Amino acid sequence: MQSVARKWGEATFQTRVGSDRTRGQLSIVETVSRPGSGPPRHVHEREDETFVILSGRMELMIGGRTITAGPGDTVFAPRGVEHAFRVVGEDPCRHLVIFNPGGCESFFDAMIEGQFRIPRDMDGISETAATFGIRFTGPPMAVNTKERIRR
Repeated sequence: MQSVARKWGEATFQTRVGSDRTRGQLSIVETVSRPGSGPPRHVHEREDETFVILSGRMELMIGGRTITAGPGDTVFAPRGVEHAFRVVGEDPCRHLVIFNPGGCESFFDAMIEGQFRIPRDMDGISETAATFGIRFTGPPMAVNTKERIRR
């Protein structure tokens, strides 16, 4: 059963396939993120994360390497490797996030239900994230000067 799209911060999240339907093997979350937005740098200790870009563009930093991805691109972030992304351009980015194994989709539910806000509630966010094997390692990716001026 699919969940209803829910907003947290600068994005909406909708679980398309929950780990309860895959015996924990994977989960798929559809996300729509606003331009300029993205999570703080972080590491998933338990799962690999794959991004499938459906529309818009994002810049991803994975293990110190930065790439730009657009519609039709798929980007893999292995567990244990620091990563982050930010939406570039003027349009939102709609993408699927595939977690292997599943379970991380519940992190977004916990953030929404706890009404946590970045950066105001980073202590609570970090504490809750740790229960999901997520560790924050730094700030979000910076918006470059040219993009800041254009806004």
